[in-house]
Amino acid sequence: MSVKTFRERIRESIADENLQIALDGNARHRTLGRLEAFSAFPDYQERRERLHAIKADVISHLDKYLEQFIARVTANGIQVHRAADAQAAIRIFLEIAREHNANLVAKSKSMLSEEINFNHALEAAGLKVVETDLGEYIVQLRGERPSHILTPAVHLRRGQVGQLFHEKLGVPYTEDIPEMVATARHVLREVFLNAELGVSGVNFGVAETGTLCLVTNEGNGRMVTNLPPVHVALMGIERLVPTLDDLAQFLMLLPRSATGQKLSAYTSLINSPKGRLDVDGARERHLILVDNGRLALQASPLAESLYCIRCGACLNACPVFREISGLAYLGKDGSIAPYPGPIGSVLSPGLLNCENYGQLAQASTLCGACKEACPVNIDLPELLLRVRAGEAGEKSKNQRHDEGIGIPPIVKLGLMVYRLAGGIPPLFSLGQWLGGLISRVYSPRHKYMRLPAWTGWGYSKEFPRLETQAFRTRWKGIKQEVNSGDQSIRKADITPVPEPKPARSLADQFTEELSLLGVKVYRLPEMDCKASLAEFLNERTIEQVCVDSVGENYVNGVAIVRTQDPTVRAGVTGVFVGIADTGSLVLVGGEDSPLTASLLPDIHIAILKESDLVPTLADALAKPEIQSATAAVVITGPSRTADIEMTLTIGVHGPKELHVFLIS
Repeated sequence: MSVKTFRERIRESIADENLQIALDGNARHRTLGRLEAFSAFPDYQERRERLHAIKADVISHLDKYLEQFIARVTANGIQVHRAADAQAAIRIFLEIAREHNANLVAKSKSMLSEEINFNHALEAAGLKVVETDLGEYIVQLRGERPSHILTPAVHLRRGQVGQLFHEKLGVPYTEDIPEMVATARHVLREVFLNAELGVSGVNFGVAETGTLCLVTNEGNGRMVTNLPPVHVALMGIERLVPTLDDLAQFLMLLPRSATGQKLSAYTSLINSPKGRLDVDGARERHLILVDNGRLALQASPLAESLYCIRCGACLNACPVFREISGLAYLGKDGSIAPYPGPIGSVLSPGLLNCENYGQLAQASTLCGACKEACPVNIDLPELLLRVRAGEAGEKSKNQRHDEGIGIPPIVKLGLMVYRLAGGIPPLFSLGQWLGGLISRVYSPRHKYMRLPAWTGWGYSKEFPRLETQAFRTRWKGIKQEVNSGDQSIRKADITPVPEPKPARSLADQFTEELSLLGVKVYRLPEMDCKASLAEFLNERTIEQVCVDSVGENYVNGVAIVRTQDPTVRAGVTGVFVGIADTGSLVLVGGEDSPLTASLLPDIHIAILKESDLVPTLADALAKPEIQSATAAVVITGPSRTADIEMTLTIGVHGPKELHVFLIS
């Protein structure tokens, strides 16, 4: 069987009508959502520069931050393992699995696991690994790699997913997306409840506190870190931030860049294993810190690529990715690169094999859209040029820097001639004059001409005919007319500055943000809360609820459950603090505070006092209780997904409804 080349796969992708429709929908939704999310940030550029500076400091002093982070994580009771490469990471995990006689592994989304071929290795060792992110689960059923860092099944349409579920899960064929999501929820709920091991990635590790931060929308990240008795986190050694305040700054830009949300539905903060008196949580936690080429990349001209926070914004902005999808990013051996798009065209050759994946850097127009979209302000066009020049780290140190990876020899020759001619103005003018004459002979009746196919551009690209005269010569013949009267600014043209709006109270701002998320808020005096909650439960015919120590004080007339019972329809919990500018709830785990009460039931009812509102996420994370808790979660709306045709669907693995009783 012949291996498809990069160019062959690109042509297939462009010709695939279903793929083009799916990619157009993703790009449109993601790009517009991102622009709208950042419209309220007049200081967006300053924020980008700050994040860039933070990551530059971390990568420059990686040894120092790693030492601090490992010391804190270990002191918190999490077992830390260092893995130099993919094989070491797999070996460490298999040792943990054998120690606990594990057979079923529930896995949350992790790009690092794709990089090290985690699932394939575990299945070869006899373990059953189930992806629990909806998009990842879909591509796993199809035996494919994810086609997008953020939306793994972006290349599929609803009919394809419906047929897949019909064939693999034995359910009737449907194209109704909520019904398909409900099917996945039902099937994967059993995986969460029965898995011996839960595996997750780590979005950020906080060096100061040893906190592991996971960002998800569906709730599967919370499931795999709370329900199985043992949790194993896979983390690249570069995914560090110095402090919780720095973490808050990254979390304000990551979801906006990724999905257009102010905050993702669930931001989990894990500090330690389950305490002796805790109701839920993993009793044992392991952290596998993976190098796999990162230290070599740190010492290379591509070190800036380690600043990436995996938001996927550069993929959505890239005109090439938007035409071919991630599955078209092939190495010379025909393998699909674990990281696609602009950042993937740097990371895949930089971390893995430049000889194999270096050609991916040619799949770029160098238009700069990726750099503009990056929330960490990574200079991706410059990095792509460095990959093209063969500067891809330790694994390619023997390559000449002018090698021009992925460029056909005939094109290299042409570029060399062009470079020589471009340095001699008379020779360049002569070449332009000759090129203009030839283009008019080649295409006498059209403004555009098509190059021969052997150039690599001739398959589908048309170019303007070359001009016979140099730009300076043509410019001298252009007469400029400047109307000085048009330059004057009349007083009537000045737009009056609007009056500043009166400041809203934190409660008003919080309520407004929640309403935008589809959350019902009940504002009432504390004396009325118990009766209102009883009325709510009675209307829903709810006879038992899962509670924490705060929620128990407001429940009356129904049975109370304090264990992890998946049959309970509603959970009533207190809220440690509410965040006004995002409409978020911060819940802190620990004794008498089961985090699963806000996760397993279909309906989550949260009790929050107005006096416990704070303005921003940074204010919430500054609370000492966040650092001392075994785990905490920031909840921003109900569980959600848009993994099938970018159609927002509420209620995936977490609650389908969120109700907030805001009491004064």
